[in-house]
Amino acid sequence: MTRTLVVRAKFDSAQTTPDNRRHWANADGLSADAAANPEVRRTLRNRARYEVANNSYARGIVLTLANDVIGTGPQLQMLTDGPEANQTIEREFAAWSKAVDLPGKLRTMRQARAQDGEAFAVLFSNDQLDSPVKLDLKLIEADQVATPSVRRALDGGTDGIVFDSLGNPKQYHILKSHPGSGTGTGALDYDQVPAESVIHWFRADRPGQRRGLPDILPALPLFAQLRRYTLAVIGAAESAANIAVLMKTGAPAGGEAAEVEPMTEMEFVSNMAVFTPEGWEPSQVKAEQPATTYDMFKREILNEIARCLNMPYNIAACNSSGYNYASGRLDHQTYFKSIRVEQSHLETVVLDRILEAWLAEAVKVYGLRGIDEFGHQWFWDGHEHVDPAKEATAQEKRLRNNTTTLAAEYARQGKDWETELRQRAKEVALMKELSLSQADTPAPSRHAPEEDDDDEAEQDKSEAA
Repeated sequence: MTRTLVVRAKFDSAQTTPDNRRHWANADGLSADAAANPEVRRTLRNRARYEVANNSYARGIVLTLANDVIGTGPQLQMLTDGPEANQTIEREFAAWSKAVDLPGKLRTMRQARAQDGEAFAVLFSNDQLDSPVKLDLKLIEADQVATPSVRRALDGGTDGIVFDSLGNPKQYHILKSHPGSGTGTGALDYDQVPAESVIHWFRADRPGQRRGLPDILPALPLFAQLRRYTLAVIGAAESAANIAVLMKTGAPAGGEAAEVEPMTEMEFVSNMAVFTPEGWEPSQVKAEQPATTYDMFKREILNEIARCLNMPYNIAACNSSGYNYASGRLDHQTYFKSIRVEQSHLETVVLDRILEAWLAEAVKVYGLRGIDEFGHQWFWDGHEHVDPAKEATAQEKRLRNNTTTLAAEYARQGKDWETELRQRAKEVALMKELSLSQADTPAPSRHAPEEDDDDEAEQDKSEAA
């Protein structure tokens, strides 16, 4: 005889009760594209742009994120077997990047991804460009990538993007004029641009997601609350300051106090003596704003806002007054790791596509030969250490113990080790030629890091006390 075992399991989070019914009322089972339909994305973009344009913290957070991720721009290092070709490509690509302002456009794309959810760029040939390679980059707002047709679902498209049977983009529909330009002309006209010429940078948070949502999306209500609370505190403080003296009486209704019209105003003159009506006593309104919890509230709100960007509070608020060296460095580790992840994604989605298109034209322009594989890597700005002496000591130990390389150490600073060593060799040779010697510098103490750690521990103890 076969016995069938029926397992009945329940999860508290799956239960709908009168207490949690309203909280989960907006939970749905929509797909990624259905949840982020064109109207939803348009509303979110408009609200995110409004906050970034009018909220100082929102603008600062977005700018800081773009500056930290992009910095002064990426530097290219070629890794092919031809040293001369490598130097030529690196030199000419750097000159082309400056001509098209590639770092500035990348920073704009990062800001657009933060507030719009996605960034688009079109590769095209610009004959007016002051560079032998005429490749250029034109940034497009997400509003212009749309298909103004009710039949877009019939061609395998998702609001401006047409996909093949394998899910690869094959065509983008780009409106000839921005929907918000106000011209009213060409609202239904669009160009069908092949996918090879379009760069689409966004973060896919769900499988099958084809359009991006603002990075600051979870923080939009918090930005509004922060502004409302600040305005409420200011309004309360102003209301208290506007009333110099308040007249009150302890007499009951119908008592013997002198009759005074409600809300009667009295003008005061300096050094004057004032006699109040019989039964009335003057008092002054206490200005109790801002409340003692005002700073705490703003700190917690900003901390929650910055969390969705993996940004620590002291960077979001530009205020490290409550930090010591150790805690600040610990918070920055998660942030810098997040930046490295974003830079890696940017290299794959944006920079490698740009380099491939640039090389296709540069090989012909500069007559490069014998380059079959375009091996390369990108360097980014390094992050400055709070204590340069401590970092130099640690770097020296890593090199002495063979736990690192010059290439890795230079890469931490966003520099090409070959370029730096060649420059250093030139400097040393010139110093010898001019009979100049390097000044002797004392070696750092072996116990310096441990002493610093002891100082940090003592600082932590004093702050805790």
